[in-house]
Amino acid sequence: MSVNKRKVILVTDGDMIAKGAVETAARNIGARCISRSAGNPTTQSGQELVALIKTAPSDPVVVMLDDRGYNGQGRGEEAMAYIARHPEIQVLGVLAVASNTAKVCGCEVDLSVSRDGEIIEDPVDKLGRPADNLLKGDTVEIIDSLDIPLIVGIGDIGKMDGADDVEKGAPLTTRALKTILERSH
Repeated sequence: MSVNKRKVILVTDGDMIAKGAVETAARNIGARCISRSAGNPTTQSGQELVALIKTAPSDPVVVMLDDRGYNGQGRGEEAMAYIARHPEIQVLGVLAVASNTAKVCGCEVDLSVSRDGEIIEDPVDKLGRPADNLLKGDTVEIIDSLDIPLIVGIGDIGKMDGADDVEKGAPLTTRALKTILERSH
């Protein structure tokens, strides 16, 4: 018996500003957003989020995960690991969000969306500017240990000095989600 896996995009941010930007961007690309996954930090367990994913009327489903600055594996990362390893879920990619959290290991990215909306090969910082080596964020440290096909870096969702404002249609978050969709085919 084969299982039709639900197609999911993970986003490592969940504060109220990020929630508005992710909801807007998901609508822009025709995806479903699990708005209840927002939270700073994530309040649902991986099991609860998988149950919500399964009830979404169509794919892809966008899920937000957040550790609220916790250094090390927090609730958002625990839920991310559960979702990514679930046999009925196909993670298309993760939107790795940069933050100013100190003393984090960070993660590698395949590409990033800069504050100018450009696709670049380097990681970015919280403001969406090119950064060296690794993308630093509080909910990204586990990503390298998961089998996720595409990791897209981005600055602070919904912010970046207004470049990703929801009033502008969250253009950078939209570009990042669209890039994951385009490269997953």
